[in-house]
Amino acid sequence: MHIGFLNPQGNFDSSNSHLTGHPDFGGQLIYVREVALAMAQKGHKVDILTRQIIDPEWPEFADPFDAYPGVDNVRIIRLPAGPKEFLPKELLWSHLVTDWVPNILKFYREEGGLPDAMTAHYADGGLSAVLIEDETGIPFTFTGHSLGAQKLDKLEPTPENLAEIDEQFHFKYRIVAERLSMNRSAVNITSTQQERFEQYSHPVYHGAVDVNNDNCFTVIPPGADSSLFSSETRSEDEEATYQLIEERLARDIAEERRDLPAILAASRLAPKKNILGLVQAYAMSQTLQERANLVILTGGLDDPLREEADNELAEQGVLVPIREVVQENNLWGKISAFGLSDQGQEGLAATYRFMRQRRSVFALTALYEPFGLAPLEAAATGLPVVATQNGGPSESLREGDEEYGVLVDPQDPADIAQGLERLICDGQEWDYFAEAGRERVLTSYTWESTAENYLTLIEEIVSSPTERRPASLLPIHPYFRNPQANNDISLEELSCLYFGSNQEVLATPSV
Repeated sequence: MHIGFLNPQGNFDSSNSHLTGHPDFGGQLIYVREVALAMAQKGHKVDILTRQIIDPEWPEFADPFDAYPGVDNVRIIRLPAGPKEFLPKELLWSHLVTDWVPNILKFYREEGGLPDAMTAHYADGGLSAVLIEDETGIPFTFTGHSLGAQKLDKLEPTPENLAEIDEQFHFKYRIVAERLSMNRSAVNITSTQQERFEQYSHPVYHGAVDVNNDNCFTVIPPGADSSLFSSETRSEDEEATYQLIEERLARDIAEERRDLPAILAASRLAPKKNILGLVQAYAMSQTLQERANLVILTGGLDDPLREEADNELAEQGVLVPIREVVQENNLWGKISAFGLSDQGQEGLAATYRFMRQRRSVFALTALYEPFGLAPLEAAATGLPVVATQNGGPSESLREGDEEYGVLVDPQDPADIAQGLERLICDGQEWDYFAEAGRERVLTSYTWESTAENYLTLIEEIVSSPTERRPASLLPIHPYFRNPQANNDISLEELSCLYFGSNQEVLATPSV
């Protein structure tokens, strides 16, 4: 088949530049790249469609075409959308309608053929797919990755501050685009059942999709790169990574403790990742302190326990409370925190292998984790996992009575400590979960299996494009027909959708 991936925000290039270096980039780009490459390995022709950027600060994204080395049937196609320079995703909406989608249709018509199907990612990719399908009939799947309603919830909107919030984030476009995308897609793809029932059931999406309708949804989990995250693989810089870890441990850990196992955390310095809860659990358990060190990987900061972060939220919301717990409980000499410089995923995988040699444990104690790819990557290298029970890990690391990792309550430091002690203190438990977690990932959570599930679904929708989607389709908002006309989506429409002051608005053409 010929399949197009619609991903206007973020960018792709043959060297994987900036994949996680900007708020618009990150996990969804890795997801798209890995699924596309896995599809190509099965003989399908894949186009990753994104926005062309001609900007001296982003030279990697100027050429209209690019490809991955050694891969013949994946094209990166960059097409203009609005100004030449980089634009944040919040400012792309009108340019998708006036430029990007018309340029996609022009490109394929000049080439002489359209893809068999599109798979749309994030709200802006979804909107583009809606417009392309409306013009050509090409069916599409919609993978939201994250939805705007949950982000808006976290900003605690009120009728009084909604205008200020929308001025920055343009939720009125995003949410209306999401409603159209989930309503008109052949099927919505989520990573977990929890994502389906918790995110898509938000009242702001009522009338767009029925979260209880199995025809409208398919769960396809992401995967770990088993060629990278493996106990047998070795990166080119494997020994350099080991040396860096040993240097950091020598800097932070008392000499007599340096050969102990580690409780290893690797996540962004965000309050929701709840690194503080992990540190509190370690502080309250003398058993853990006697038997293991605590090691925290923290992105670009080399010494975050002593070095001030540039990001005020990371500094005040995460690091300051952690430092207080370390100081109050005299954890100096037992805890180390550092970054891996620019070693990327290869350095992370090498770190997992280094820690596995010491019979360490990976910990993810986020308050909520929508999917949780990090613990699966750690498990693929043979590290047993302790993870939050809130979100994706409750599906990936447990099935019925079978456990593939230890699930804990992230808001209860005592429960976190107990889960860690279960693995740190019992060699048989460590052995069981190291092998069970690895086998679970290799059989159910690889990019190859993700691609296979996508392909099965796309074959189905190509043969029956409208079989799964609801019979009642939302009209495309006039703004998304012609943004330059006097038909902008109003703040009142967003307010009605979010606050529910007028439920009839959910079915009107204006939304």
